[in-house]
Amino acid sequence: MPYFSPWWTPEVHADRRPFLMARGRIKTALRHWFTDQGFTEVEPGCLQVSPGNETHLHAFKTERTGTDLVNAPLYLHTSPEFACKKLLAAGETKIFTFTPAFRNRERGALHAPEFTMLEWYRTGETYEVLMRDCGDILRLACEAAGTDVFRYRARSCNPAAPATEITVADAFTRFANIDLLSSITPKGVNREALSLMADASGISLRADDNWADIFSKVLVERIEPQLGNTTPALLTEYPIAQAALARPDLSDPRIAERFELYACGVELANGFGELTDATVQRWRLEAEMEEKQRIYGERYPLDEDFLTALEMMPPASGCALGFDRLVMLATGADHIDKVLWTPLPQEAGGSLK
Repeated sequence: MPYFSPWWTPEVHADRRPFLMARGRIKTALRHWFTDQGFTEVEPGCLQVSPGNETHLHAFKTERTGTDLVNAPLYLHTSPEFACKKLLAAGETKIFTFTPAFRNRERGALHAPEFTMLEWYRTGETYEVLMRDCGDILRLACEAAGTDVFRYRARSCNPAAPATEITVADAFTRFANIDLLSSITPKGVNREALSLMADASGISLRADDNWADIFSKVLVERIEPQLGNTTPALLTEYPIAQAALARPDLSDPRIAERFELYACGVELANGFGELTDATVQRWRLEAEMEEKQRIYGERYPLDEDFLTALEMMPPASGCALGFDRLVMLATGADHIDKVLWTPLPQEAGGSLK
């Protein structure tokens, strides 16, 4: 296994420093943009009773010892979403945060166990407004980095160009010849129907793959590589089964108010029209945890305060953007460690040079 020099050696730091300087300029530009738009910057705590309840997200677990020496489990959040929505319930109307987020079992060129999430929320606004926000953010990052092109390895994208919009269903048809919505009804999903179409499209499947597994394989293998390779791309109208925290689309109960932003084939942001029905939200999160228990043999508690606060939360839309990935594309860095000030050492002994 090759040895990578630690990030703190002077020669490696000198190589990385231009990326880190650009990171600071981008953060400053975005912070000014949000405050000029009337947003309030907030600082949600990282320690939570629930780290989030998505099936395939894995948290770091710890515990708090009280003055009575009794231990209680806590987690580092995988996203500040629950805390931010509590602030909306409390009366905040436009908020943003640059906050650390933590995800276990994730490490690679685009994934770090600890990373920075840029998350923002608007009450009383549709999620289409967040799509326009994303366009402004890409352009500001480009200007702050002193470039006119985003790059990731062999791919490039013009961040100043208007984003191309495509629905998930249209993307499945165009890039995989799959009629996705025919495998979805208002009552649920049809695993066998999607399996037959995916198999005919050449997607390698396992006997125990469920509908969501097949959906993810098609998305990763056929859809994502096609997105954002000239202009930014917005993948919209996700199936409701893939949007546990989003509200249903009023025009079609099979889909949700969810979009993802892509550039250079890289997912940058995930936006929702936020679900505010606490009863439905509880059911969806419990279903996510049942699936997590089935696959991984573990589950995380629900945040009862969050579910209670949801009953008071006004209609809102929110978006989470991977800030480190944005910096990578704006600077042309090919590994997330290059844009983190103090990356976690690689198992080989240090960070990538």
